[in-house]
Amino acid sequence: MAKAHRRPGGRTFKVGRKGLLAALPLVAILAAAATYQPASPVQPWSAEQLSAQRALDAQIRAIGNTFNGDIGIAVKDVQTGWRTAFDGNTYFPQQSVSKFWVALTALDKADRGELSLTRPVTLTKSDITLFHQPVAAQIGPSGYTTTITSLMTRALQQSDNTCNDAVLWRAGGPEAVRAFLRNKGISGIRFGPGERLLQSEIAGLEWKQAYASNRGFYAARDALPLAKRRAAFEKYIASPMDGATPLGIVDALARLKRGELLSPASTDRLLSIMSNTKTGPQRLKGGLGAGWRLAHKTGTGQVLGSVQAGYNDIGILTAPDGHSYAVAVMIRRTSAPLAERMAAMQRTVRSVIAFHDQADDYRFAGSRQSGVDGTR
Repeated sequence: MAKAHRRPGGRTFKVGRKGLLAALPLVAILAAAATYQPASPVQPWSAEQLSAQRALDAQIRAIGNTFNGDIGIAVKDVQTGWRTAFDGNTYFPQQSVSKFWVALTALDKADRGELSLTRPVTLTKSDITLFHQPVAAQIGPSGYTTTITSLMTRALQQSDNTCNDAVLWRAGGPEAVRAFLRNKGISGIRFGPGERLLQSEIAGLEWKQAYASNRGFYAARDALPLAKRRAAFEKYIASPMDGATPLGIVDALARLKRGELLSPASTDRLLSIMSNTKTGPQRLKGGLGAGWRLAHKTGTGQVLGSVQAGYNDIGILTAPDGHSYAVAVMIRRTSAPLAERMAAMQRTVRSVIAFHDQADDYRFAGSRQSGVDGTR
């Protein structure tokens, strides 16, 4: 049935159903034309910038190719988004790097009013986990009372496993962390089942809380047949349940620094805590130049024989002029001496500093990813 429409000026005309349908595409085109705003032209990188990018890409490849072990490296310019990597899309064991995601999840919940960072929290003997946990010495017969803020700070700065586990479960457990990663669109990151189950599975054990005291975990692990322990160890290295890609990590670090993951106050809080990390002083931090700052988180895995599964450091490097770079150096499997591992991390930092100095006029060039992208 035709509908009557009034023309400008008062007269009416009739348009049938087919006429209306035929006119719809034209209306859509005209509407789109009226609202279309042409994108700003992408300014190409200057010759100096391209030269600096290629030099850093070559340096990162050289570090990766000469290292005695499986290493992944990624660097991302926070302000421009340009990045380069060596084996940047492979999943490496995170180990305590995963404490970074726990802190992000807890702070995000605090931003949304779902978690109080100042509420008193009492730890008891049943909260004790394994490996590095200085807080365990403070947990007496009546427990130890503190706050989420204090626990989170100790988890990040001292890599205290029990502090981290307490924050994790009060923030909703592993599934809450995975939900945070999904909701924020963070890719290339896996989150494991929590410290107890993760470490016991790597060792080939089923967790028992008795392992948390009197070196019970070490005794149970040492009692396992070597073949069983090796099978579990190799399975973890091949497909780490807590694995992450170096590129996924630097992308998330850059977003944190740009204020895209947390409120301004929570962003500042987290970066301030990570700027005072006590672990790994000779990893990334050992390569810092005068006036440069680092907010970082280390990760260190179990050893079987001469092989270590996971030796990492990730963080945000900030130049004296305020320009920032997200950096991740992750080692999946290595028998290299500690000095060689730390040297690779320090070389990475020094390469970023040289890049910054060579391209000191390096500024936003119209796109977060244009021109050269050295990822591989």
